[in-house]
Amino acid sequence: MLSNVIDRPVPAAQDWNAARAALLRYLRAKGAPPDLADDVAQETLARLIALSHTQQIGSLFALAFRIADNLIVDGRRREARRRVRESGEVDEEWESDDPSLDRVLDSRRALDVLSLCLRRMPPLRREVLIRRRLDQESCRAIGEDLAMSAKAVEKHITRGLLDLRAALDRAGVDVAGIGG
Repeated sequence: MLSNVIDRPVPAAQDWNAARAALLRYLRAKGAPPDLADDVAQETLARLIALSHTQQIGSLFALAFRIADNLIVDGRRREARRRVRESGEVDEEWESDDPSLDRVLDSRRALDVLSLCLRRMPPLRREVLIRRRLDQESCRAIGEDLAMSAKAVEKHITRGLLDLRAALDRAGVDVAGIGG
């Protein structure tokens, strides 16, 4: 493996000089002050040189511009965090009472799993469970409508809830993380 690294050709010095000049033009065109452009170009070249020792670079300039863009974005994020820390205020633009994207996706996945499980459930168990849990009907009223005892209704509910829990567990859905 080490022989591959040693045998790999390193781009010529003129490539690095051309890359640096192109980077500086690119960064200045994006509005970076000269001192920041110099710093980003230097860091970009250092990363490119390190990468060139371990892997072949397909397009030196494309990778250089990508690294430079990422460094600029990282620098802006650090600056924004520093300002927030110094001011002690939360940026209202980032503040929200809405649930996080992860929570929304977890909830949707849980609903998909529950829906599928309900569709696969025996019809009587599904009807009893829906009437009790969603429609809030009493066990006695459900039993009277379906000509069964309240105990039988409770058993259907218990089995239905166990089916739903098992389906969520099989799917790897953590219900505690969704509702909290």
